[in-house]
Amino acid sequence: MNDSAVAISASGITFGFSIRRTDKKEVVSFSSEVYAYFYPDQSWFKIEQADDHILGQEQLHFDFTELYACKFRYRICLLKLTNDVRVELNKIHTYINVKLSQMQNKYDNETDYSRNFEAQSKWRIYVDAELNKYLKYKSVD
Repeated sequence: MNDSAVAISASGITFGFSIRRTDKKEVVSFSSEVYAYFYPDQSWFKIEQADDHILGQEQLHFDFTELYACKFRYRICLLKLTNDVRVELNKIHTYINVKLSQMQNKYDNETDYSRNFEAQSKWRIYVDAELNKYLKYKSVD
């Protein structure tokens, strides 16, 4: 309660994969799973200070996580099957997490942590449009 923040949302992307190889160690297939997660035990808000606007700002943080999970799935779909698929999957994972973190920070800076209502509105429109572009790759409940 001593934190100056009114709300914090914790979310992240989890990722796993399996690779099938021949006896000669040639990769013949792979599968992967990518999930956008919200971590309620690490998230909180101050009831007396948080309003719909602030909670909407926190919702966008999770929406960014979902967007980058979609982008992750999209990038995986573009992968060519090679013996280096493990390396490529891990590179994509690292890249996506860096980009997600950069986007989250940019969002907080441009909206001044929800104080800039106009910027907040622009970000909402942007995220909705981006999620629509990647609708085919959205998380399944």
